[in-house]
Amino acid sequence: MAHTTTTLTADDALVRLKAGNERFTAGQAKFPTVRKEVLAALAKGQSPYATILGCSDSRVPPELIFDAGFGELFIVRVAGNVVSPEVMGTLQYAAMHLHTPLFVVLGHEGCGAVDAALHVHLHDAEVPARIGALLENIHPSLDDLPTGVPHEQLLRAAVEANVRWSMHQLLETPEARVRAAEGVMKLVGAVFEFETARVRFLS
Repeated sequence: MAHTTTTLTADDALVRLKAGNERFTAGQAKFPTVRKEVLAALAKGQSPYATILGCSDSRVPPELIFDAGFGELFIVRVAGNVVSPEVMGTLQYAAMHLHTPLFVVLGHEGCGAVDAALHVHLHDAEVPARIGALLENIHPSLDDLPTGVPHEQLLRAAVEANVRWSMHQLLETPEARVRAAEGVMKLVGAVFEFETARVRFLS
């Protein structure tokens, strides 16, 4: 399959994502109707302007909350938006072959995977082995959370810390360092808020 590189810069791509989320929160999303000719064109190749690492949660579909059409976003979804070898390989493909200028780690409020990791981290809760292996990817983000706060506030802080931990792992790769040095790639973190439907980008 042939791929062409998007003409958007990382900053342009971020503006487009934010505008799409604004349409979504305002109830003005376009949600394109698929036509056969559009799909036929997409079958020849793809040139997404952003790659998104998000959680598998069924309530947080990136295409909808960013009001994006077919072929615009390259999306990787896994519980807790964790970085595993498979996820890293997929993101590397996006960087090296699709040349997406913008990468987004997208968490969300009330993330069940982060909440489960908190219970294991704080209370030694038992979980099935494969779920435990997934949660191991989240544990490093939980060491410097606030203490003596309500669980809801703790979970909010943990969700953001987990997004930042995933970003840290991606930025530490040789490929990310090279592309960042070239000035052609940007990595940002964000959290989806259910009450407002807003995507809050982290500073």
